[in-house]
Amino acid sequence: MTTLVSTTDTLTRDALAVLQPGFVGTTAPDWLLRAIGDGLTSVGLFGRNVADPEQLAALTRRLRREREDILVAIDEEGGDVTRLEVRHGSSFPGNYALGAVDDPELTRDVARELGRRLAACGVNLNWAPSADVNSNPDNPVIGVRSFGADPELAARHTAAYVEGLQAAGVAACVKHFPGHGDTAVDSHHALPRIDVDLDTLHARELLPFRAAIAAGSRSVMSAHILLPALDPERPATLSPRILTGLLREELGFQGPIVTDGMEMQAIASVYGIERGSVLAIAAGADAICVGGGLADEGTVLRLRDALVAAVRSGELPEERLADAAARVRALADWTLRARVSPGAGTPGAATQEGTAPGTASSAGAAASGGAPGVVPTPDIGLLAARRALRVTGTATPLTRAPYVAVLTPVANIAVGEETPWGLATELNHLLPGTQTATYAEAPPEDTSTPTPDPATRILTAAGDRTTVAVVRDAHRHPWMRATLDALLTARPDTLVVEMGLNEAPPSGALHIATHGAARVCARAAAEVLAGRVR
Repeated sequence: MTTLVSTTDTLTRDALAVLQPGFVGTTAPDWLLRAIGDGLTSVGLFGRNVADPEQLAALTRRLRREREDILVAIDEEGGDVTRLEVRHGSSFPGNYALGAVDDPELTRDVARELGRRLAACGVNLNWAPSADVNSNPDNPVIGVRSFGADPELAARHTAAYVEGLQAAGVAACVKHFPGHGDTAVDSHHALPRIDVDLDTLHARELLPFRAAIAAGSRSVMSAHILLPALDPERPATLSPRILTGLLREELGFQGPIVTDGMEMQAIASVYGIERGSVLAIAAGADAICVGGGLADEGTVLRLRDALVAAVRSGELPEERLADAAARVRALADWTLRARVSPGAGTPGAATQEGTAPGTASSAGAAASGGAPGVVPTPDIGLLAARRALRVTGTATPLTRAPYVAVLTPVANIAVGEETPWGLATELNHLLPGTQTATYAEAPPEDTSTPTPDPATRILTAAGDRTTVAVVRDAHRHPWMRATLDALLTARPDTLVVEMGLNEAPPSGALHIATHGAARVCARAAAEVLAGRVR
């Protein structure tokens, strides 16, 4: 296979500069280091690249030995979508919880602390926050990643988040432009379509993005969605009308536009990643995000060569590629100045890069509610999670370890299956001996070996223990609601904890809505159940 070799060709360097590739492993492979030397300006990190803060800091230091101003990007929304704490769950509630509190100053503080931790590990570009207005409660991919269904609320919290994150010296990348909230299809799997008129788009979808631009967001991520009112033929990521006409010219955004992952099926299955990347840059995008699924040297080579070939054939104007590369390099320069001189560009104090956040022993971290190796900040993350709780009904605090039944939906790709969620771990800290099991939708019945329904299995396993049923987006899953109904009929004292959208009517002797499935949200709910409210 052809490998990357050192070159000083301007066109090739520009083609590499607009790529944001991922890689496999917790150390930088040789091919990636060579690519950085050849002009690659950005690297994307995923959960597979993070073991702990110390390892991550060492990884980013190694990348900066090749290029001091390298953009190190990560998808760290907090809440359900975490890469920094992928193995344990986030120390911060996500957008939906922050929107439920509706205190923009709290949102700003949470984002600032999250940014501080990222900066301390050497990460300087966060593909966050989600500015999507979750107007469709059946949306399979946004949900709790949104601040809520109210455009004004989403706008004020998007702006606060951008300000807090960038005050820590980490560039925000507001997503998914022009708004992924009113979709019923996950763009990881297919192309969603939003059929609303222009007035609705401007009054609803675009409001948070206008607020983000006014707040100084350094970058914006495009969505792989079709909006016929704006462009009936091409998805936003590939649409000159949307990226150049709307975002650049009408809304006045001048920073780099980053695509969502190009290997997502909304693009890859229709255009292919090479053709899609050329069309995206031609439409006005400046950086190609790839690497969630395709994370090897061959992918980088193919995309680089496709861009170079498109320029040489006249399909992609050379000045458009050069402009895109210049916007990416300008962002890299901003992050370098923010790191070296805290406050450059955005008021605030950035953390000195290269030293991981304060660490503690696994035992000490666990005792204070944090993941092993990370000192938590309960005055921000846990405080916010506590404030986000909505409790309906009354019940005597648990004094005996309960049985926790977790009704588990299929995880969406953005959240990932590797991040644990649920209540049992946090409840076991307070009530040792807590038992738990997960339950999924029953498969079609096999008449030869029929499977008992989840409620029957839960009741059998719980015995005489109090049952705590944990659900996630119960309103979207009829089997979850049916299971809850059966449990409550048999055991009216069942306690219910909803860790997704709080759309279904409250049920149970006690109903707790956490507004997200982050570890810190579970901790806050466990405190209520055990009568340890602070």
